[in-house]
Amino acid sequence: MKKVLLAMSGGVDSAACAILLQKKGFEPIGVHFKFWPLNNRCCTLRTEQKARKICQDLKIPFYVFDLKKQFQKEIVKPFLKSLSQGVTPNPCVWCNRKIKFKTLEKYRKLLKADLVSTGHYAILKDGSLFQAKDKKKDQSYFLWQLEDLKNILFPLGELKKEEVRKIAKDYNFSRESQEICFVENKLEDFLKKHLKEKKGDIIFQGKKVSEHQGLFYYTIGQRKGIDLANGPFYVLKKDVKKNNLIITKDEKDLFKKELKMKKVNWLEKVSFPLECSAKVRYRG
Repeated sequence: MKKVLLAMSGGVDSAACAILLQKKGFEPIGVHFKFWPLNNRCCTLRTEQKARKICQDLKIPFYVFDLKKQFQKEIVKPFLKSLSQGVTPNPCVWCNRKIKFKTLEKYRKLLKADLVSTGHYAILKDGSLFQAKDKKKDQSYFLWQLEDLKNILFPLGELKKEEVRKIAKDYNFSRESQEICFVENKLEDFLKKHLKEKKGDIIFQGKKVSEHQGLFYYTIGQRKGIDLANGPFYVLKKDVKKNNLIITKDEKDLFKKELKMKKVNWLEKVSFPLECSAKVRYRG
């Protein structure tokens, strides 16, 4: 029987993973990561207890690993720095590459497990990464920077979210997982706490129409949060040098004919020119 090191958040998805792995003849080993030192929804003792209880009910081993210092250094600080530079980062992508799967692989070897697994909605086939069956829940978008896929299982990839909920509910597991784990309530509140506000001008058609409290509060294409009369308005550009937020009323101004990609991670050999499609945001 193959042993599988399974990341356990205490939510529905990881619970369903454990159940499915057992049904398929694997021997799961539950591991829970402590990522963030604050008293928030992801990393509270209560969350750890939920994960522990699931493992106890399923009679599988359970381990807890404290990764708070590493997470603070490699994820939270770069996240805040990128925002202050006018970039909209995706910390989950970084975490999967730099911390979560590296840690799983490290302890897979130490605990002499054969494979690792998570509750991500994605499909692995012939060494390549594909979108999950449930396109609304697909999380392959968060996994694109992974390089070594040979020891990974994604049991939820071929299932719809409704099916996953039913599997967990049959075992009386019903807690849903959260989004950005280190954001306690609203992202705006988190940023206010960790970044100094820097007032600047909001520019529409070349003229100042209002002030913003910090460019890091905004994302290109954002509509909500621009409280001006005669809206809606959209964020068109963030001029970091001048600390100006450029807005537009015409959504078509946001559309572009070209883009630049950086840090491309090819999971298979490709030849150019290459015709393909791209996903630029979750659920996009």
